[in-house]
Amino acid sequence: MLGIQISERTVSRILRRLPRPPTQTWKTFLHNHLGQMVSIDFFTVPTVTLRVLFVFVVLEHRRRQVLHFNVTEHPTAAWTAQQIVEAFGDRDAPRYLIRDRDRVYGDDVRVRIASLGIEEVLTAPHSPWQNPYAERLIGSIRRDCLNHFVILNANHLKRTLASYFGYYNYASYCPTFLCA
Repeated sequence: MLGIQISERTVSRILRRLPRPPTQTWKTFLHNHLGQMVSIDFFTVPTVTLRVLFVFVVLEHRRRQVLHFNVTEHPTAAWTAQQIVEAFGDRDAPRYLIRDRDRVYGDDVRVRIASLGIEEVLTAPHSPWQNPYAERLIGSIRRDCLNHFVILNANHLKRTLASYFGYYNYASYCPTFLCA
């Protein structure tokens, strides 16, 4: 109204900035709640008959142990919810469960997770780095185990993964100086 031109930079220096409440970063959240978290994820394995099998994995963050896994040709929300119950049937449920936004985690899964008293933490879309332990485990399974075998069927895959997870859980639990 006075005809004086003021640049945006001048206004931004003069106006007081509102302080933002401190929030923790994703990396800090993972570090702070390491002993109270598990991750779940699916990955696919092709068979010799060109069928695709889906492997469901539950990974504890504190010791990087595989708590539960199972194999199916057709994952559904009801099947996934049952796997979550089997994973925590004989142990205390964790406080947080990290998962991606896959459609197989339907209402059945969300209700079952809530009934166990677990808080879901959803990763952002197309952000595998937000579930680093599960993604790293799946990469290790592929590199160390599945790249060396031709999988025949679901039973063969279960036996192979059970053997690998037995080794993996022992190696992740056993300190280096005791395993040598």
